[in-house]
Amino acid sequence: MPAILVHGVPDTHRVWDGVRRRLTRTDVEAWDLPGFGAPRPEGFRSTKEEYVDWLIARLERVGEPVDLVGHDWGCILTARVASLRPDLVRTWAGGNGPVDAAYTWHPLARVWQHPADGDRFMRELRPDAFAADLAAGFDLPADLAEETVGRVDEPMKDSILRLYRSAVTVGAEWEPGLARVTAPCLVFWGARDPACPIASGERLAAALRAPGVLALDCNHWPLLQRPAEVAEAVEAHWAAHPDPGGTRT
Repeated sequence: MPAILVHGVPDTHRVWDGVRRRLTRTDVEAWDLPGFGAPRPEGFRSTKEEYVDWLIARLERVGEPVDLVGHDWGCILTARVASLRPDLVRTWAGGNGPVDAAYTWHPLARVWQHPADGDRFMRELRPDAFAADLAAGFDLPADLAEETVGRVDEPMKDSILRLYRSAVTVGAEWEPGLARVTAPCLVFWGARDPACPIASGERLAAALRAPGVLALDCNHWPLLQRPAEVAEAVEAHWAAHPDPGGTRT
């Protein structure tokens, strides 16, 4: 059974590169969500529900339960998948993506959720300024911030706006469903994340009956800032729950 890694916003599968280089298993796939480095299917409106449906359909094609890992929106979406289709998920791990009715959206998310302000933000976005903001606000090295922003094209801009506008009340909508998750869960979190405070990670861990939160000494992007620690944590999580079929490599 493979491990499937799902990115967040504004990312693509490349955000997992540092983690993947440090994993010992060979059956690891990092997927691009539609609109984030991958085409959107005809009629795809980039709502949170459509992303969940897309993930479920693709996981069904895998043909066996997977080790599912998500960061940021990847965390939110994969937790929802695990709650709706526990048969598709052998283990789950996720971080820095709140599924929390008590969570208040960060300021940039609120800009994106506002029809006029969000459209203006994307229309006037200057890659150099956005990269500088990410580097300063999230302790990202300048080169990694520039790489991240360099992948933000027009389809991604539109997908981000549509996703965030569909998700104003996602915590209240999806948090109750976490009780239906049956997979063993690991929650990791950049403890200095100003956009998604670790208190949301603690509530997520409690809702998923995970053994607390693995708090990493970094900001919002542990995948970029602490890739070795993330890789070690997820491999330990998988090892603690061996594949009963013995097919994992």
